[in-house]
Amino acid sequence: MKCYEMHEDKKIDCQNKSCRHWIKCDNFQNCTLIASKKGPMSLQEIGNIMGVTRMRICQMEKRIVQKISDIIR
Repeated sequence: MKCYEMHEDKKIDCQNKSCRHWIKCDNFQNCTLIASKKGPMSLQEIGNIMGVTRMRICQMEKRIVQKISDIIR
């Protein structure tokens, strides 16, 4: 069982701040993988989880889409 599965099943917050998936978000047991399972979210909701603005999430989204496009070509 992977750590995020354990945290999700037992509803225990992750305390491993060195994990690359750790975020400060008690609603999702401090795990981005658990948060991502929620489904479609607005840029504002994602920003709230990540602790950044909606505009910063928009900038990140554009950059990610560009990188994916570059890889596909």
